[in-house]
Amino acid sequence: MTKRAFRGLFLFAVFGALLFRTVRLDLRPMHHDEANQAVKFGQLLERGEYRYDPNDHHGPSLYYLTLPFALVASGRSLAALNETTIRLLPALAGTAVLVTLLLFAGGLTRESIAFGALLAAASPAMTYYSRFYIQEMLLVLFLALFLGMGWKYVLTRSAGWAAGAGFAAGMMYATKETSLILFGAVAAALLLARLLRPVGAGRPALPVPKTLVHAGAFAAAAIVTAGLLYTSFLSNPRGLLDSVLAFGTYFGRAAGAGVHAHPWSYYFQMLAYSKFGHGPAWSEAFVLALAVAGSVSALGSEAGRDGDPRLIRFVFFFTVVSAAVYSAIPYKTPWNVLPFYLGILILAGCGAGLMWRAGRFLILKAAVLAVLLPGLANLAFQDYRANFMYYASPENPYVYAQTSLDYMRLVHKVEAVAAASPNHHKMLIKVVAPPDKTWPLPWSLRRFPNVGYWTSAAAAGALGDASAVIVSASESEQVAAALGDRFQSAFYGLRPEVVLTLFVRNDLWDASLKAPARAGL
Repeated sequence: MTKRAFRGLFLFAVFGALLFRTVRLDLRPMHHDEANQAVKFGQLLERGEYRYDPNDHHGPSLYYLTLPFALVASGRSLAALNETTIRLLPALAGTAVLVTLLLFAGGLTRESIAFGALLAAASPAMTYYSRFYIQEMLLVLFLALFLGMGWKYVLTRSAGWAAGAGFAAGMMYATKETSLILFGAVAAALLLARLLRPVGAGRPALPVPKTLVHAGAFAAAAIVTAGLLYTSFLSNPRGLLDSVLAFGTYFGRAAGAGVHAHPWSYYFQMLAYSKFGHGPAWSEAFVLALAVAGSVSALGSEAGRDGDPRLIRFVFFFTVVSAAVYSAIPYKTPWNVLPFYLGILILAGCGAGLMWRAGRFLILKAAVLAVLLPGLANLAFQDYRANFMYYASPENPYVYAQTSLDYMRLVHKVEAVAAASPNHHKMLIKVVAPPDKTWPLPWSLRRFPNVGYWTSAAAAGALGDASAVIVSASESEQVAAALGDRFQSAFYGLRPEVVLTLFVRNDLWDASLKAPARAGL
């Protein structure tokens, strides 16, 4: 592949990825995990306060990196934020993952990098979770930077690249506790790749003093990066210790998976083939098949014809080890596929590159294109379907406990009531529901300063003084009896099998039918 062709394909992939990841970021209702993260970020935005919570929310990088976007878009006001602003960071991170593939030059061929970028751009899984305000896509980006800068260090033996890899490692650790799995997979992959290296192969070892300097640069960059973020830039020194103690919490959660327990094959079944009810079929098996071809090439002498076979072998072992660990953990959510899916996509790019290089004659190139182009087109169509048609549907395999579209009817109704109320957004709202049936209400009601949350009607006290009352199904009958005929009610689905009831004072209910909800939801 010529340099000009490579540049054209790579830029096409990056701009295509940017388009899929950033257009209509407000389309899907906020997932409860997103809302939880966004409200946590609000403390940093409005009060400049952040304290690492070892029991929830994961690492601090998401919040600190969101800050510039929010300050530009809404100043210091959480109420002025919207879904587009809050999701822009992971969307750009998902696009930047493609750019990091350039760091693998010298180990991957141009064809492998170009096809890997195209596959990553068109992947429904990669795109869907790039439009999610959670830590996962940042973790993937920093993992890609860690691997890419580590590869650059192998090629150059430069202290600068060692420090860069340390920075990326620190950002991984400051993003999510499961980075520990990935560090372990990297170590295992390095060991396995070294065992396969022929005796005497590779560059001579560096002198011990220089090796120690480079190791020190890596460790210093990692510790300083993670330390500054976890300690809230030294204002909370205990934060770094809490990040270590948190491993006990998350290991316990992984073992006692509860409703998130899934079989070992969960991730690969999701990627290979999914179909729910009368919905369409979904499959990224094209990527998996190309990854198998890339894996075969990783163990052959032609693994890196104009690069270095060590890199492909390392990626192969990293992918196998990390996929095995993630699959063995009972606790599974679909976005946890992303860190090892990065390795699968790189291997798939290698598989596509191998096919392209094998077609030495024009007719063979045409045959390869006849395989690759329909596969990429099908991925891109599924990408569009997942993110712009079935974005909140349970018939989409990437949708997981997603807030329903019906919930947005509740939000619009509350906004219409506020428009009709003489107190507008200062009207009193009482929410009676357990925490797992409350989110994403705190995000959706962020413009209402007078909202109270209780887990039972008895604890909430007098409900009749509120303009609106929102309750879970378990409290609905009791609250209806307490409010009597002074309030009207309606039911709204929060997510599958979870229903909320909205009670509104009669006068405001009637007035809200004539008052349109305010813009800017």
